[in-house]
Amino acid sequence: MAKRHKKKTQSPETIQTPRPQAKAIRSMMHGKLFLIQVVAIVAATFWIFWPALHGDWIWDDNFYITQNPLLHDPARLWKAWFEPGSFVEYYPIEESVQWAQWQLWHTDTFGYHLTNVFLHIINALLVWHLLNKFGLRLAWLGGLLFAIHPVQVESVAWIVELKNTLSLPPFLLAMCFYIDYDRHGKLRDYLWATGLFLVAMLCKPSMVMFPVVILLYVWWKRDRVRWEDLKTSAPFFVISLVQGLLTLLVGAWYLQFQHAHSSDVPVGGILSRLALAGLSLSFYFSKCFLPIGLLAMYPKWSIDPPSPILLLPWLVLVGVIYWFWTKREGWGRHALLGLGFFLINLALFIGFITGAFMSFTWVMDHFLYIPIIGLIGLVVAGLEQAGKKLSGFMRSFAIAIVTVVMALMAWESHSYAEKFVDEAAFWNHTLKYNPGAWAAHQNLGGFLFKKGRISEAIEQYEQAIKISPDCVNAYYSLGIALLKLNQISEAKKQFEQALKIYPDYAEVHNSLGSVLGREGRAAEAIDQFEQAIKLDPDYAEAHKNLGIALLKANRIPDVIEQFQQVAKLNPDDAEACNNLGYALEQGGRIPEAIEQYEQAIKLNPDFPQAYNSLGSALGRAGRISEAIEQYEQAIKLKPDYAEAHDNLGYALSQVGRVPEAIEQCEQALKINSYDTNAQSQLRRLQSLSPTSSESGSSEK
Repeated sequence: MAKRHKKKTQSPETIQTPRPQAKAIRSMMHGKLFLIQVVAIVAATFWIFWPALHGDWIWDDNFYITQNPLLHDPARLWKAWFEPGSFVEYYPIEESVQWAQWQLWHTDTFGYHLTNVFLHIINALLVWHLLNKFGLRLAWLGGLLFAIHPVQVESVAWIVELKNTLSLPPFLLAMCFYIDYDRHGKLRDYLWATGLFLVAMLCKPSMVMFPVVILLYVWWKRDRVRWEDLKTSAPFFVISLVQGLLTLLVGAWYLQFQHAHSSDVPVGGILSRLALAGLSLSFYFSKCFLPIGLLAMYPKWSIDPPSPILLLPWLVLVGVIYWFWTKREGWGRHALLGLGFFLINLALFIGFITGAFMSFTWVMDHFLYIPIIGLIGLVVAGLEQAGKKLSGFMRSFAIAIVTVVMALMAWESHSYAEKFVDEAAFWNHTLKYNPGAWAAHQNLGGFLFKKGRISEAIEQYEQAIKISPDCVNAYYSLGIALLKLNQISEAKKQFEQALKIYPDYAEVHNSLGSVLGREGRAAEAIDQFEQAIKLDPDYAEAHKNLGIALLKANRIPDVIEQFQQVAKLNPDDAEACNNLGYALEQGGRIPEAIEQYEQAIKLNPDFPQAYNSLGSALGRAGRISEAIEQYEQAIKLKPDYAEAHDNLGYALSQVGRVPEAIEQCEQALKINSYDTNAQSQLRRLQSLSPTSSESGSSEK
């Protein structure tokens, strides 16, 4: 008889969770972990950049934003997109976003900094997403490392580097969509990749190396690049070529015809450039793995003529690549992908192509914003492999080491972000570790000049000249500072020296013209203003100064022409309209003068000089009652306006209101006892009104 088996029952402790429930729990735990990881990246980023969120404008932020005439141009967006050459760069999307920020934040830097920080967070999350596509379990660590790495501070804390933080999201998304297309062959993914790459290029054309990167990815995946892959990459190469050439042409045109006074960059021949490229690569690589001593301007290496030892980095690089190549059937393939991404995206900034920045430093941190992703991927992959081989205590020890290193990096980033609070902290930090940075001395001088600390600014300009005797901008800035102290002859020497170095510097010609005018050398002053305008036909200040000089020479038709040009260049400038009105009035064109004065008041209702000028023109047109109203408004806005009191007195006398006229003349003399017009007019009025005269005499 068969033995009967009792049915086994599971104790509560051994009951298995049903599969759907287990899946839900795992999903919930995964969701919580994901949220914690996102919060960690966001919190770390905000903590690092908190000191810079209220930071002031730094370096060329003013050139690109606060002093950028195009930013205030009503046709800004049209010019950004359809008039290449209207500004130094053709970055239409970046310029459009900058314009939108100006409408939102105006001169409040907090909004600009906050935008960069948010974009940096998005970029860190996208780096995480990209590394995930390569199957890296520690991809999140890569995103966090990207967010906190000290070399990223310059790109995020410096407002003008919006082009870096803005261009990376479409670049990374394009890469992700291309990977999806390569895996699944969906046309939609390919179109997204192409469109997003175009967006990235319109943000910043240094994304030009993207097509080479995707071919590197194809090789990494298949060990070869097929003809089909080349055809697929062709549209990306076309976009790179067209946008890259357009940017180069625009930059060359702008520098040649608009701001060509930048110093030439003495790089040297091909061997010097090779040495510079090798040293730059070594420098950038070292800063990725040992990010300490970060500066806005690093000391320049002597590369011309190059010594043979300066070419050693190339031998090391070739040796490393060859070693990786021999291991390409295993880990070498992944190493070549990460290192290749780093080298490809850095190739434009290592010295083969001359950049304006190379006049004061060979290397800058913000060029690493994209290339560092390749090395981050390598580090994450290496940590994963090490984690698989370690266990127990060693694994815990390795995690502790990584945590400490990450914490130190975050602290270093936070400390460096504090240097972006204002230009004093920024440039003093640079000069502390690189006292030979002439451009830092010059820029610190500019900051001190704006703060009214003229003597200290002069010291910085002189130091810049001592370090770099051909620094034309330092001579110009020194001349302006000396003018502020009324040291006319010394200022003139600086302007003349600047023109010896660079004769086509429009701003120096204009300033020299002002000095010559103050010395009474009118003809020479006019010649300098005309030279400035010849070099820069849209130089409004030179047109204005030429108009004033011509007015002293009583060349009224020429004065009108110059002030018309100023008003055309600055249609929203109330002072320009007022000056044009004055020129027209002097030329006897009273109705046109009245129109200009009224336009000036419309643009600036609190402009007392315009009301006074309008009153004068209305008086000449016989509209005395209206003239009186304008003078009264000018005095209301500026009670100590002697000329307006004087003019009002004359207008009141014309309508028979003599006592009131006398009162206005006396008020003018209280403000300016040397006002000869008020003196003569008061005597005339007192002769007409003996009572007033006696009253006035007894009061005196």
